[in-house]
Amino acid sequence: MNRKTLLYVSLGIFIAVILCIGVASAGFLAYTVMSRVDSGPIGDLPALPVEEPQPVTAPPEQTKTPIGADIDLKSLFSPFWEARQLLQDNFVQQPIDEDVLVQGALDGLAAALDQAGIELSGLETPTGAPAAEELAREAGTPADAVQTYLPFWEAWQKVTYAELSGELTYEVLMQESLRGMVAGLGDAHTSYMNPDEYYQSQIGLEGNYEGIGAWVDPTAEYLTIIAPMEGSPAEKAGLQPGDRIIAVDGDDMTGIDGNLVIRRVLGPAGSVVVLTIERDGVEEPFDVSITRAHITIPTTDSEMLEGDIAYLHLYNFGAESAREFDEVLKELLAQNPRGLIIDLRNNGGGYLHAAVAITSEFLEQGEIVLYEEYGDGARDEYEAQSGGRALDIPIVILVNEGTASAAEILAGALQDYGRATLVGTITFGKGSVQLPIELSAQQGALRITIARWLTPDERHIQGVGLTPDILVEITQADIDAGLDPQLEQALQLLLDQ
Repeated sequence: MNRKTLLYVSLGIFIAVILCIGVASAGFLAYTVMSRVDSGPIGDLPALPVEEPQPVTAPPEQTKTPIGADIDLKSLFSPFWEARQLLQDNFVQQPIDEDVLVQGALDGLAAALDQAGIELSGLETPTGAPAAEELAREAGTPADAVQTYLPFWEAWQKVTYAELSGELTYEVLMQESLRGMVAGLGDAHTSYMNPDEYYQSQIGLEGNYEGIGAWVDPTAEYLTIIAPMEGSPAEKAGLQPGDRIIAVDGDDMTGIDGNLVIRRVLGPAGSVVVLTIERDGVEEPFDVSITRAHITIPTTDSEMLEGDIAYLHLYNFGAESAREFDEVLKELLAQNPRGLIIDLRNNGGGYLHAAVAITSEFLEQGEIVLYEEYGDGARDEYEAQSGGRALDIPIVILVNEGTASAAEILAGALQDYGRATLVGTITFGKGSVQLPIELSAQQGALRITIARWLTPDERHIQGVGLTPDILVEITQADIDAGLDPQLEQALQLLLDQ
């Protein structure tokens, strides 16, 4: 990958997703993806073993029950009540105001209806609709919450037998109500992921999947290629940055959510997908036939720069990142570099154990990597492990507004100990710890903030970020010209030592 393409991809990741990965810019700090929590509290979270992530499998096609059809409310709302209990047991700020959860659920329901062009306030309670108390009981509402949640069931009562246009389903309304309930807590990093979103979120940390191999943006009018991965089927087929996927296997994707288009593009290795591409400068759309393959998502890029300076770009802190980082670092150090540049720009984070292991490459055993602080003020500390390979080499770390979570742990620790100079722009400010918990019946997952973390010097960075030692901006003109003033500054710092 040439330097201009590498810069383009690096900057693009801030708004992009891997083909079948969730939006990566905010990142999250995860202990482990748990297979299921049946009931009750998680327990002593700091003592959780770091598990090997499970293989990523696509969720089954979701049931779609149209409004007005018969529905088993207890089965439908089982993940809703499961999520409520998990929040009450594990959210960092306790106690949780139940009224906040109810209002959030109402807001989520109203938002789902609004998206379909329907105003909740404009709906009338259908004649013969079950009473709100009856709906609450049918939905398995916990006995201690029936009265509190009556406003929600009064709203659901209006929807139950309404003749609603569009493609709304009971499943979507429940999921969006659940999303709103979680969002009502006001914590940007505590969220609900529906089955598709959860599936996509796992891919980025697992490091592999089956598809075409491209960085994409699902937020545009059409699913848009940011850049094909090097050596991927997408690259071999000639896909280019900016290409818009307007049809998949002949089916028009106009108006289809980008995340659903991703699902259509995914498929078993060896199978063929035909993408209809709209490209700037090309008068007519054209078809591209691509044979899907097993894709390994790149974790690192490295090279030796001028003046014997080693360059190591780390994209995330995934399941294999610590091992791959160690191998690449070993190869670079074998070339006797006079300095090392670690590029953490647009690295949205990942697993806690990966952050501790990678940071340990540069600190003495026993030095503090980070503190975790819980809602009651209790703390846990994480120490550097033995066997660090690079305890003395001069280091410059490149950071920007997309550097988050686990990436900020590495950058913050090395900055506090004076082991590295930070160059770039102020980081994202993701100073909280999330635990992803899969809901039962493959209904998605919660990502719950369970603690805040601090740097070794006990700096809180949530919402503040890390301030680089040397501030260097990158302008659009730099990007267009293929220039990277941040990298140039880092290189010059090491050459001048």
